[in-house]
Amino acid sequence: MAENVTEVLTGAGVLAAALGFLVYASNGEGLTRGADSYELTASFRSVEGITVGTDVRLAGVKIGTVTELALNPQTFFADAKVTVRKDVVVPEDSTIVVASEGLLGGAFVEILPGGSPMNLEPGAEIEDTQGAVSMIALMMKFVGAASGDSTETAAP
Repeated sequence: MAENVTEVLTGAGVLAAALGFLVYASNGEGLTRGADSYELTASFRSVEGITVGTDVRLAGVKIGTVTELALNPQTFFADAKVTVRKDVVVPEDSTIVVASEGLLGGAFVEILPGGSPMNLEPGAEIEDTQGAVSMIALMMKFVGAASGDSTETAAP
């Protein structure tokens, strides 16, 4: 009998914890677009490492999230929608970049503000984009350059 009570209490605790996580996730920043943010769009050549929910940062500070990613069949670019906090104004000549936290770190989207006195309106597109850099392609270029240097060192 005591074994059944323990199982019921354990199950109730697990269920309460799951409900707590569900409430936390539904109220979490970036999972839903609230009235305190606005949406911007951008088209990237590559969004490797980026998913819905990825941080959008400005000067290293999280200011929003990626809310949608889709392939544009006409341009073959990845169209992204991001939300940005209402209290952050983004100049219209800003750049949006897929950046990496380091060699083994994750990817995030960074907005590099421009100097224009005009700001982007909600729903506007950031036209200056830089996609993700493939680390393998970058390493292959480095290895190729290093092997090319060794053959050119011999004097004629």
